[in-house]
Amino acid sequence: MKYMILTYASQQDYDGMAGQDSGKPAWSEDDFAAMGAFMEKFNADLAESGELVETRGLAAPALTRRIGSKNGEPVVTDGPYAETQEVLAGYWIVECDSFDRAVEIAARLGDTPAPEFVRATAYADIRPIVEGGEDLAG
Repeated sequence: MKYMILTYASQQDYDGMAGQDSGKPAWSEDDFAAMGAFMEKFNADLAESGELVETRGLAAPALTRRIGSKNGEPVVTDGPYAETQEVLAGYWIVECDSFDRAVEIAARLGDTPAPEFVRATAYADIRPIVEGGEDLAG
């Protein structure tokens, strides 16, 4: 079964990782390097176990465009969005034996090096990937 592990961040988080003080302390270069090294090892371990299907980090919310519609016409809004503090920051698609195993994998993200104020609010979602319409009902 395939599962998607999703992580979240705000524009303020992206600014902090870039070394900017944005109301929260800026990350140090060492903080950012430690996170990068952890993610590289995390991804390599999943690839080695054969459980990694794909992973990607996403650009800052300020680079987002939201497409909606008004009166039947497309409306494009530039990010970030005041009504949404956190947005999808990255994801992993893993293929493993069970939901419990996907949870074990995602739980390892709790070891990601980061300033304590970041670690205190970090979380990930794990969702099964639907393979067909019959899977939607469940």
